[in-house]
Amino acid sequence: MSDPKPDVAPERVFLVVVDDTPEVTQALHWAGLRAAHTGGRIALLHVVEPVENQQWMAVEELMRAERRAEAEAVLSKRGAEALDWSGRQPILFIREGNVRDELLALIEQEAAISVLVLGAGTGKEGPGPLVSHLAGKMSGRLRIPIVLVPGILSDEQLRMIA
Repeated sequence: MSDPKPDVAPERVFLVVVDDTPEVTQALHWAGLRAAHTGGRIALLHVVEPVENQQWMAVEELMRAERRAEAEAVLSKRGAEALDWSGRQPILFIREGNVRDELLALIEQEAAISVLVLGAGTGKEGPGPLVSHLAGKMSGRLRIPIVLVPGILSDEQLRMIA
């Protein structure tokens, strides 16, 4: 009689919300290093804000297509970085809507997502609206931990803590 299969731990997925802010690079770098060290994988989410107050459908559709193309370009660039740092092809998500709402919905829908990684801004305006919102009012709604990666960390510091 053969031994039963050992329980296999589910894959750890690090979700990074990507946009055009500088601190995303540090968050993605840390997530990639951590995923590589733990056998995990990276998922990238880019949310396209909806077009508002458009009177003509054709203009609205053109603007939506342009935003989608921009989102794909951002994910392509950030996806290549994620592959370099983690050694694995990332999972890519594009959503349209409010960033907070779409992020929470994705976390609820995708059971494999186990850690949310956000870059914290370094400016005097604070860590950023998404970080402030999730770490404050919404922290009780999340089923996963949030890792805040300060945007001022060097590559060496990221390697040391990952």
